[in-house]
Amino acid sequence: MKSTIKALGYTLISFIVVALVVIFVVAVQSKKVVLPERPAFAQYAAGIERKTVFFEYMAQLVNYNNQEILKERNTLLDHQAHAGNLWWFEKEEVFDIASRYNLEFFDINKPEDWAQLVKRVDIVPTSLALAQSANESAWGLSRFAQKGHNYFGQWCYKKGCGFVPSRRNTGAVHEVARFNTPIESVKSYMRNINTHRAYKSLRNIRAKLRAQNKAITGLALATGLLQYSEKREVYVNEIKHMIRYNKLDQLDSVIYK
Repeated sequence: MKSTIKALGYTLISFIVVALVVIFVVAVQSKKVVLPERPAFAQYAAGIERKTVFFEYMAQLVNYNNQEILKERNTLLDHQAHAGNLWWFEKEEVFDIASRYNLEFFDINKPEDWAQLVKRVDIVPTSLALAQSANESAWGLSRFAQKGHNYFGQWCYKKGCGFVPSRRNTGAVHEVARFNTPIESVKSYMRNINTHRAYKSLRNIRAKLRAQNKAITGLALATGLLQYSEKREVYVNEIKHMIRYNKLDQLDSVIYK
């Protein structure tokens, strides 16, 4: 009799846990966030007027995605602090995050794997994202931005995934990626920064700033963009100049928690 009651108790607990998870998921999915519509950038006068509209629009998308990343990061840090006592669904959540951040062989029992994952799940400073989007999309006027919502010059490698560049080298197979919405472009850009091996040094700079409890700035992280463009140092200097000239560094004064 006692064993039967005990079994029923475990079944009830499992049912309650699953029900709570389902309720949580439904609540999150039902929460609608209305993002602004893309302005017709060409209708604004070149210079201060167009810059202002462009930066205001892109800043909303960047800040929205950074907040989503921060929520995930805080969840991850909480799970890390209780790594030895996680529920099964909490472990699955961690494995899902690790998979999306390209750590397929993540071991929940290895501190070094946790450290690598936490280093990847973090914000991209607003100033850096705004400067790069302005540079790569010609202030939203490039055909890739206008027709494919690509604001960061991102490439894809499956035939038909985007636009074939007019100046693509012989033998090259890459295309300029096409996105359904501007926010998809922002998400893809940040995922690229946070996962690709080419930007490991950028993530190391960011982690060092975190450890020192300093603001994560675009000027500091831009140094880690050497491989973002074939222009390398010239590109890095262009991005830093855009940040300074447009005073975008003022947007990075907050320490994101």
